[in-house]
Amino acid sequence: MKPFLRALAARTAGQAISVFARFMTAPRAIWQGIEPVPRQRVYFANHSSNGDFVLLWTVLPPMMRRQTRPVAALDYWLTSPLRAFIGREVFNAVLIDRRPEARTADPVAQMVEALDQGSSLILFPEGQRNGSDQALLPFKSGLYHLAKARPEVDLVPVWIANLNRVMPKGEIIPVPLICTLTFGSPVHLSPDEAKDSFLARASAALLTLQPQVQR
Repeated sequence: MKPFLRALAARTAGQAISVFARFMTAPRAIWQGIEPVPRQRVYFANHSSNGDFVLLWTVLPPMMRRQTRPVAALDYWLTSPLRAFIGREVFNAVLIDRRPEARTADPVAQMVEALDQGSSLILFPEGQRNGSDQALLPFKSGLYHLAKARPEVDLVPVWIANLNRVMPKGEIIPVPLICTLTFGSPVHLSPDEAKDSFLARASAALLTLQPQVQR
């Protein structure tokens, strides 16, 4: 496919995905601790559904959406030509290989490179979908290393509510429900702050954004 046609197809597919996501979930963004302005950020969120990054990307204003790239699993998004097209062309995802033995690139270096190119990022520090009874799984170290590499970038917690009920694990057809995405105040790594301390603080910042009925 010619580059022009590929770009047109990607843009059209992105618009269709956004319309479908809004139709199925009627998502409502609550900017509680930060304003929706086009500034470089790393949005980190809870992860309970395959649709998490799609919904977060969808509720961003168009100007912010165009510069925001999800961090996603290479071993999921490259399993078929359609997924590869959506991951690479539609969302311009930073594709991370979750298999250490198969990696050809350092995940943190990939994210830092995307930031240095001017992009904002969407990532899920739990590292996998949370199917447990816990509100959050322990955070992986990637968020800490990213904060250490680029301490000037705002790390914005985002709590996604209800999406696990719209797209339960293993289901193909979504159930229409209203979802909310609450954006909190930015988190930054303090000088000399230890990894475990920072990750606990980032996790706590995310947990405080839960709707009262979920706590």
